[in-house]
Amino acid sequence: MDVNVRTPDVNELNQILRVLKQWQYDDGPLHLHPGDLGWYSLRGAAATAAATRVWSYGDTALAIALVDGPQLLRFAMDPARHQDESLAIRIVADVGEPATGVLDAGSATIEARGAWALSEQLAKEGWLPDEPWTPLQRNLAAPVEVAGLRIETIEPDCTDEWVSVHWSAFRGTPIPDGRLRNFVDGWRAAAEGPFLDSARILSLYDDSHAVAVAAVWSAGAGRPGLIEPMGVHQEHRGRGYGTIMTRAAAAALREMGSSSATVCAESSNTGAVSTYLAAGFSAHPEVTDWRRDPDASTVAPRQHWTVTS
Repeated sequence: MDVNVRTPDVNELNQILRVLKQWQYDDGPLHLHPGDLGWYSLRGAAATAAATRVWSYGDTALAIALVDGPQLLRFAMDPARHQDESLAIRIVADVGEPATGVLDAGSATIEARGAWALSEQLAKEGWLPDEPWTPLQRNLAAPVEVAGLRIETIEPDCTDEWVSVHWSAFRGTPIPDGRLRNFVDGWRAAAEGPFLDSARILSLYDDSHAVAVAAVWSAGAGRPGLIEPMGVHQEHRGRGYGTIMTRAAAAALREMGSSSATVCAESSNTGAVSTYLAAGFSAHPEVTDWRRDPDASTVAPRQHWTVTS
């Protein structure tokens, strides 16, 4: 089978979105989701296309990956190809050859959840299991009870407060004016692409102040949706806002037709895992990324966009 890898152009993002939606299902792995590209699209549609890689046979996509930061490659694969050894061999060859434009030489990380043949080939080529992650999922067949505080859906051009809370959740400091403007402009840029039509931007308010934020991304009716990101303001930790925000995010996904709400947290982040469990999520068996580590001193820690308490 003659498989090719390529970087798509901006006009192909709609088709990539449709394919990724079709590859999401409740009993499947928590792999690359349309929402992951949606969150990345705050950098703009052109940057999102430039960070995407597609392995295809003719016009048929077999695997899609996002270069989600320096030397981090996150995969989704056609469920029928999870055990495809020949495809796995080709992908491993491509990621190992810098001339293909997938990864540079040196340390790198690959997320290949559910891609069993690919994981086997990575192990054969000397890639090592990385830190464990815990996939979490809440079935949305029944309504999600969200009691108490006010939840608002935020428009992409009105995200100043949302951005400030998000920054506090992950940086613990007030956001500089320049970064605030860039981040707000990012939401506006995302609104011009294909992904935000399947998203909601949510804020949780206590009195008149936003205390927690989240974004949710649908993959279509009857398919699992994604919470990415979710965070609680640094000054409002320890009051249960993370659990309330998570339930509100799940309720929003149910309104959008999602069959389940999903998220993945570092297993070491016990606060995040506990928050999702308290919000009615169930933990699935741990998964690990794959690490190519020629020089352990050069490996940068992987970031995740969930801070809860």
